[in-house]
Amino acid sequence: MKYKRWSLDEKLEIIASSEEIGIVETCRKYNVSTGTFYSWKKKIDYKGEAGLKVISEPKDKL
Repeated sequence: MKYKRWSLDEKLEIIASSEEIGIVETCRKYNVSTGTFYSWKKKIDYKGEAGLKVISEPKDKL
């Protein structure tokens, strides 16, 4: 199973949407697990937007 890599803007949109329509409905709409959502929420509450930034690693590690 492939995993989706969410961009910072997508994560912020999902979190903002949860405040309008609720967490469960938002997770269903964007096909995000509630565990992933709460992980993002915890990171943004603790570190702000910097906690949600995507860190890309080089594919070719030697």
